[in-house]
Amino acid sequence: MASTNGGPPPAEANQAPPQLNVLAQYVKDLSFENPNAPGSLQQQSQAPKINIQINVNAKPLAQNDFEVELKIEGRAETPGLFLFSFDLLYAGVFRIVNVPQENIHAIIMIECPRLLFPFAREIVGNSVRNGGFPPLMIDPVDFVSLYRQKLSEQQPQAVPTA
Repeated sequence: MASTNGGPPPAEANQAPPQLNVLAQYVKDLSFENPNAPGSLQQQSQAPKINIQINVNAKPLAQNDFEVELKIEGRAETPGLFLFSFDLLYAGVFRIVNVPQENIHAIIMIECPRLLFPFAREIVGNSVRNGGFPPLMIDPVDFVSLYRQKLSEQQPQAVPTA
């Protein structure tokens, strides 16, 4: 039974809610190459093969502030013809407060890039369109899977004993 004698409230009631604030967003590096234009802009007999790679990196800036970088690289080609490539490094500064220490890394590597992605996707789409091609609409990214994959790559593999 709960006490109603006017004693101090439970500890959870005094805690401020968790906060994730975007302090800034910016392009750190952007490159688009279309070296075979105007030939690459002609109608192609088959759809181009497009390879896209996405990586996330982060570094602390202050006690609660972190810079998160979303790197998106892509290359499009058809058999025998390089069409275009792009390289975008899009970043944001985030402030994370009132979050348990054990959850901060996941927030930085999942939620922060999830917030950056729509803006980076638009920059890539516009760059490809401005290069003379139809805009490239990158599919949504599962940052949880990307995070888990990166964690598994960082953990040492068990060495079998004979």
